[in-house]
Amino acid sequence: MALRVIRLIIPSGANAFRSVNLAQKAGVHTSSVRSLRYGWWAYALGERTTPRLGPNSKIITVDGNLASGKGAVAQKLADKLGMLYMPEADIFYLDKTTGDGTLLPAEFNGMCSLEKFYTDPKASDGNSYRLQLWMYNMRLLQYSDAIEHLLTTGQGVVLERSPFSDMVFVEAMAKEGYIRNECVQHYKEIKGISICEFLPPHLSIYIDQPAEEVQKKLKQSGKSYLQNVPLSYLKSIEDSYKKSFLPQIRETSEVLAYDAAQVQDGERVAEDVEYLKFNKGPWLEQDDVTYHHMRMFVEDKRKVVTLTHVPRYLPEITIGAHEHDEIHTAYKSLPGRKYAPGYNADVGDKYIWLK
Repeated sequence: MALRVIRLIIPSGANAFRSVNLAQKAGVHTSSVRSLRYGWWAYALGERTTPRLGPNSKIITVDGNLASGKGAVAQKLADKLGMLYMPEADIFYLDKTTGDGTLLPAEFNGMCSLEKFYTDPKASDGNSYRLQLWMYNMRLLQYSDAIEHLLTTGQGVVLERSPFSDMVFVEAMAKEGYIRNECVQHYKEIKGISICEFLPPHLSIYIDQPAEEVQKKLKQSGKSYLQNVPLSYLKSIEDSYKKSFLPQIRETSEVLAYDAAQVQDGERVAEDVEYLKFNKGPWLEQDDVTYHHMRMFVEDKRKVVTLTHVPRYLPEITIGAHEHDEIHTAYKSLPGRKYAPGYNADVGDKYIWLK
């Protein structure tokens, strides 16, 4: 049985009851405006998206190699343009944006380890591909949150990396022999049927920093597991960005590229963004009807993650039914997770209707 994002696909009892509501949001909803409710009735009663969109209602992504300064650039740009900054999603994105924010063990987070990837990228247990697939899920969830925030509030969003650029890491891993060709084909199939459901970013900013400089920064980071990242791997990422990602994203999005020195001039970057005409891409074809359907889609986090479930047998991501059941049972037994909000733990499994 293929590994799943168990928390999103198997709803709690409360979610099962609440699913009868016509305008119900998904059980996992990480927008900063999560208190709002939007659905078919809201649209029928006159709720529209276009009136709240302005010149800075944009999705901007900042991409580049490891340790290229993406976070600082994204934060600075968001501040200057009055946008929401979303730092790069990591393995624990779900934990940080749901529940009480407690970080859970790896068995509940893709059964993968970032540290292990950098210290043993060719590990025989398939950690490298599990990590890549889990990270794609997390970035897809974050991107759905970004679109939801934009369409719900009108405020633009600046993200540090997005799911649209994840293929550069898959290509680099394959080139270095970290993952098998079967995994690459599986990933391509998953991305092919999932990323097309989302509108691409309005703008992609690329920070061009030589792999040699990236490696030097990693060694200076103080993190032991980043001390020996191969230069060949960093060069493979750089090549994939330039030869694959940038030519492809230019077809639908604006692109600005800077070297590491140029991008430090926040005023210049913000000015360059404001001068762009944004006269290409599928965002130009949207109206209140399509925005309505997009809002309904990105609010349903289980539906978003289900897009990545392609039933293929791969040892790297396959677990048995009994193990799957044990993991799910262990997760539901964690403090605060056996009963959904509104349930009374003192009465066992007796359901208490929510108001």
